Order: sequence, then structure tokens, then C-alpha cells
Amino acid sequence: MSGARGPDRAVIIGAGMGGLAAAIDLAARGVPVTLVESAPEPGGKMRTLEAGGAAIDAGPTVLTLRAGFEQLFADAGASLADHVSLTRAERLARHAWGDDQGFDLYPDPERSVDEAGRFAGAAQARAFARFLRDGQKLYEALEPSFLFASRPSPPGLTLRMLAQNPAGVTTLRPFSALWDVLGGYFPDARLRQLYGRYATYCGSSPFEAPATLMMIAALEQQGVWFVDGGMTQLSRAMAGLARALGAQLRYDTKAEAVLTAHGRVSGVRLAGGEIIAARAVLANGDPDALRAGCLGPAAAQAMAPAHGPRSLSAVVWTGVGEAEGFALERHNVFFSGDYRAEFGALFDEQRMPDDPTIYICAQDRGAGPAPRGAERFLILINAPPDGERRAYGLQETGSWLTQVKARLRASGLTLELDAYQTTAPDGFAARFPGTGGALYGRALHGWRAAFARPGAKTRLPGLYLAGGGTHPGPGVPTSMLSGRTAARAILADFASTPRWRPAGIAGSTPTPSARTDASASS
Repeated sequence: MSGARGPDRAVIIGAGMGGLAAAIDLAARGVPVTLVESAPEPGGKMRTLEAGGAAIDAGPTVLTLRAGFEQLFADAGASLADHVSLTRAERLARHAWGDDQGFDLYPDPERSVDEAGRFAGAAQARAFARFLRDGQKLYEALEPSFLFASRPSPPGLTLRMLAQNPAGVTTLRPFSALWDVLGGYFPDARLRQLYGRYATYCGSSPFEAPATLMMIAALEQQGVWFVDGGMTQLSRAMAGLARALGAQLRYDTKAEAVLTAHGRVSGVRLAGGEIIAARAVLANGDPDALRAGCLGPAAAQAMAPAHGPRSLSAVVWTGVGEAEGFALERHNVFFSGDYRAEFGALFDEQRMPDDPTIYICAQDRGAGPAPRGAERFLILINAPPDGERRAYGLQETGSWLTQVKARLRASGLTLELDAYQTTAPDGFAARFPGTGGALYGRALHGWRAAFARPGAKTRLPGLYLAGGGTHPGPGVPTSMLSGRTAARAILADFASTPRWRPAGIAGSTPTPSARTDASASS
């Protein structure tokens, strides 16, 4: 592409949480925005699959940091409550170990402490309470200095933590391994395993991830929410708001390459040859996809080398069926008998574990009486990110499902699926090229890993990043925050030249309902 830099337009590649949030922020400030998405609808990893005539959430299943989404809508002159209906979860999850009927975790810390006493005794209840208090201290230190910072550094984060809680840096040991720190609270290995699972929220091993992940406990105590009608109602609402603010959303549209002129971004070439001139391009996707050349050589050269191993992938069954026996809640975890062996297989040996932890989301439970008859399930076991180099056949994944059902029977649960779809690492790799099927970017192994994630800006002027593989990391709310950070960087760069000045945010922008935007494409 020849000529000067592109017009004051931003092109966003990918309609995940980060891309949608950036589209809202930029359009609300008067920036012309074109968002292109290769899938037929918004959401990224937030999607539904159909089985037995039912739509089933096949990605994230709950919303946290509700206030962050409320702020996103409010800053654009809208209200989250006008577009999405949310129901607060009374239980976070039900956990089981073999034939042990398990442990319920609640957003209410007092109920969780009482449950810890019932489950493991008074001493562990006291330790549980101390763990929750320390997790809150970590969250209070990390919220302003990490989650909402553009790209923190270890010295800067340490100084801020010292200023807020001088003893915390040494007593809380935020940069030590999560598993080791949990051992100081929980002699009961089951409770250590319960909170060690936080590492899998970012696709990592609890034996390698840092103890900063303890702050997730505090985040969950703020509330966990079900999105009525399924998680894709949130992505559709965000897409509807972006469109109402003037953004152009184009689904079934694949970006092929980021284009440059005179050492900076000049636009995007789409599959089929169409070129969209732009001054800023925001790639909302895994940084490994850019490194692999999925958006052309200029974008690949703009990326710093990857740090650490790829994060976990998964084998996921989404289907409808019937369950008997074990009293399922909305979220259920059936733990492996040997956690260290499970993660050794996944990361060190790059193979499926012999005894995997099993997660079940019973999507018709948690907000009323248990359903009778067929209900919707998502069943997940962790897998290595090897989808680029091996094919997972139905016979192989079928044998794992048989193994999973046998494990569940040992915990008193009989579960039979009448109809289902299977997604394995090769399926995720095909949907998200350049990743091998990794679902969370790079694994958070070692205390440096969080600081090695890319920030919003790249080495190529005009190219920006957002998504779970960038700072502040994977997850629905953090991916949204990454998009807002990228939008701020774009606005600051645009405002630094005389060609453009930001508009104010309208206070009464009309927005369509999530339903009216659900089928929109252009």
C-alpha cells in the first residue's frame, strides 16, 4: 500500500471481549471504527454450540467483575442492566474427591469458612479465613497497580505494594509458587488442591504459577453472575452498543494482513483482496497468532519473542443428557487423585493425564430447583496444546469420555449424554490459528511471566494488541480490560497529533437490545 499513513480510522481484528470493549470506547469518543471478525457472530471464545436442539455455552460460563462491565457501558452513555439480565450465583462450585461428597465454595466468605470447618475441622476453618483475608489484601494491592495498569513492571508493582502493605510483600509471598504458598495455609491437601485450581484459570500449573493468583478468591467474593440466556448475550449486547455508537461490524470477514507504509500501520488487507485504510489496527487475538504470521510479516516482526510454554488446551464435550446420584450444582469439579502427576503429564510430557480433573457445568442448575429429565452440560478436562501436530479422532475422545463417566460413577454420579459435540485441541487450533489449541495465551509460570505478557502497544507504530494473551491476562473481565487499555493507547496516540481531537462521550446514546443485534452483520 503506497502513500501516507491511513485516515483516522481504527480497524479492530477480532470480536472477542477485548475487541468489543475497544470498539465501544473508541466509537464513543468519535473514532471511526471498523471491526472485522472471521466468525459469523461476536464473542471469540465466548460461543454456543448446539446439541439435541439446545444451545449450550461452550466457552466461559460465568461473569465476574460486574462493576467493570457496568463502567464500560456507563462510559459510553449506556447501562449494562438495560441490555443484559444477570443472576447472582449463590454457590461458586461444588468439589469432590473420589467418593467424598465434597466441599461447597460460596461468594460469602463466612459461609465458606463454615463449610471448611464442616469439611476439614476447626483448625482448617481458621486457616481458611486467614487465606481469604490475605487474598483480599493481595487484590487491594494488585487492582490499581496491576489489573488497571497499562503494563506494570516488577519494581513498580513491588514499590506500590510496599507503600500499601509493607509487611505484605514478605508475609504474603506473592511471587512464590502458588502451590508452595497454599501449603502454609492448608495441611489438608484437598483444600490446597481446591485453590491450586486457580492456576488453571489462566491455563497454568499450580506448581509453577505465582501466588498472586490468590487474589481470585477476593474477586469471586465480589460476586459471580450467570448471564440469563447464556454468555453470548453479553457479547451480543456489547456488539449492539458498539454498532449504536457508530462502529461498523463485519462478521464472516477474515483479516489477512496488517499493511504498512513509511514505517507504520496503514491499513488491513482482507481475504479476497479488499483493503481498509487505517491509522490504527488493534489485533484482538492470541499474540502467538501474530508471531506465526497469521496477520502478515509486518505484524510478525512487530512482536517480541514469546515467554514460557503455551497454556493448556482442553477436551470439551457439550451436550444434553441426564444425571443421577451426586447432587450437581451449576459448577462442579471432580479432582484428580494425583495433582502433581496430572500437571506433569500436561506440561512436562505433553500428553493427556491418566487421571484428569473433571469440570462439569450443569447449565440448567444453580438458579432454582434441579431440572427433571434432560439438561445441558459442558464437560471439560485439561489437555496439552498440541492441536497443530496431532489429530484427535472420535474414537480417542470417545474413550476419554468413557473414562470420565467411570470416574464420575466413583463419586456417585451417573451421567449419560444423549447428544453432544466434542472439541479437542486440534479443533481449538483450527478455530484459533497459531496457538496449537492453547486457550489462555502463554502459561503463567514463574513470577516474571505476568510481566512478560505483551502490553497494548507493539514495536510497529499503529499496531495494538488486546485479548487474553496480553496484559492483564486471560478471562472475560481481564480481556475486556485489555481492550480498554488498548483503546486508551490509541486515543492518546491520535490526540498527540493535530489531525484528530476526541469527542466527548454522549450521556444518552440510544442502544438496541442484545436481541436486535444478535443476527446483525454487514
